[in-house]
Amino acid sequence: MLSFILLALLAHALPVKCQNLLQQKLNIIILAGQSNMAGRGGVANDTATGIPTWDGVVPPQCQPNPSIIRLSADLAWVQAREPIHADIDARKTNGIGPGMPFANAVLTKDSNFGVVGLVPCAVGGTAISEWQKGQFLYEQLVKRAQMALQSGGVYRAMLWYQGETDTFSQEDVELYKGRLKRFFNDLRSDLQAPMLPIFQVALASGEGPYIEEVREAQLGIGLPNVKCVDAKGLPLGPDGLHLTTLSQVRLGEMLANAFLRFTSSPLCCNDAPTNFSSFVPYFLIFAQFLRCLWMILNFI
Repeated sequence: MLSFILLALLAHALPVKCQNLLQQKLNIIILAGQSNMAGRGGVANDTATGIPTWDGVVPPQCQPNPSIIRLSADLAWVQAREPIHADIDARKTNGIGPGMPFANAVLTKDSNFGVVGLVPCAVGGTAISEWQKGQFLYEQLVKRAQMALQSGGVYRAMLWYQGETDTFSQEDVELYKGRLKRFFNDLRSDLQAPMLPIFQVALASGEGPYIEEVREAQLGIGLPNVKCVDAKGLPLGPDGLHLTTLSQVRLGEMLANAFLRFTSSPLCCNDAPTNFSSFVPYFLIFAQFLRCLWMILNFI
């Protein structure tokens, strides 16, 4: 009888907002990098005008899902629909990327995963030097990720696909690994998520002659909780640079498989809150529990 009274009082005492937060588990996935992360699947130059256009084809693996939302350019959560980077990489024509097939694959394979909150940040044609701390793209990424966390979510991973622009210059290649490590470390520090899982895509293509050198830097990054998914061999579009729609679907599924393998590992502490704000609901529950216990003891 005492246990029943305690549970009843506890349920009554919990704020509605906290109850809703516990029911809606928001898993934050950051999407960053350049054009192959933003998505160019289905994009080709119009034969008459020469202007890049998207064919509008959305495969089943990329269809909207009520459990997949995205953070828009004006920092509002909306239902995720392709092309999900349209208002982020706004100066380019966007198509299918790996974000939606990743999210749909995760939800298909783990029905208890909860809500996926995609935070698109990728911008085509950007070098790793533009993603360094203090640069616009870096600061925008941090701002958007922190805003997403304020919704009561938890950082689950960053999907990162970048490097094609850094294949031009030998100097950029020599500096690439150090810049990449600094970017990952600075980001984890600024997000207060020192073990944030990062799933990096190793290049499938590039714009210059140093593709293999950049790939070598990516594959040998040597940081904890940074996993590499190799895109080499995935079919490219007519431009020889961007992944096709089907390749983007395949890449999204590869990233999902790597993510799920990692989160199922006993070494993974991914479910633990990564920021003090994530502890707040649990603190409130404990505080209300003590309050209810005090009321029961006085009642007795």
